[in-house]
Amino acid sequence: MLKPRLVPFLAAALLLAAPVAAETGKPARIVSLNLCADELLLRLADRGRVASVTWLARDPRGSNVADLARGVPVNRGLAEEIVPLRPDLVIVGAFTTRTTTALLRRLGIPVLELGAPESLDAAYAQIREVAGRIGEPERGEDMVRGMQAAFAGLPPAPRHRPTAIVLRPNGFTAGRGSLADEILARAGLDNLAARLTPDRMGQLTLEEIVTAQPDLLVINASSDGPPSLADELLHHPALAGRAGHSVALPTRLWACAGPELAEAGRRLAAARQAVAQ
Repeated sequence: MLKPRLVPFLAAALLLAAPVAAETGKPARIVSLNLCADELLLRLADRGRVASVTWLARDPRGSNVADLARGVPVNRGLAEEIVPLRPDLVIVGAFTTRTTTALLRRLGIPVLELGAPESLDAAYAQIREVAGRIGEPERGEDMVRGMQAAFAGLPPAPRHRPTAIVLRPNGFTAGRGSLADEILARAGLDNLAARLTPDRMGQLTLEEIVTAQPDLLVINASSDGPPSLADELLHHPALAGRAGHSVALPTRLWACAGPELAEAGRRLAAARQAVAQ
């Protein structure tokens, strides 16, 4: 937590080291405090304009841009780390440390806050928003067009769609109206969880999953992550016997707005075709 006595010090540091505006008018020292923002920033901005990304960006277990993040200064979301970097734009997430975000705004540092997209259109809009804010709208459009083309190229859905349930740690699932729900549909699958829970992110018990008998079980977790009690249900013997009717999909493939959403769709479409054989 930021100590109150540091606020005047940080304000003075910001005034004494105010960033020089880039000749192009684009933000020249951009900082990210959110993994999803890290991924967009590292892909859309020239490296010399990226002042810092989160330490999570370097971890390939959860990051899609670990290679791009190599050598880029990292932060843990502390205001004491951010202010001395003299940022002219800080990109945060809806769940980024609220104390840090509030202080940055109080100091007059431009902040762009990103929410969690709940549809592909929202994901495309977020990509365009970030690209426009950092002065790279064409790069954003290129990314969106690539994703749209990838989804358009998925195998057509069959008349009778196989059912699927997304299973996340602690029994959480993807319900109706979620981003995962739309990607399942684009991959030609019928999201069975949408009929079992009224929430976008509901919970299912082992009994509910076994009784529902989905044609495909989508295990949404990291295969190389550390052991966790939250993952116990994912490896329960009652579900382990469904190895031929399950697919592992890392969380990083459909947690953020970016090209990996299309890759998630491709893998799900391939799994759907395998189930139908």
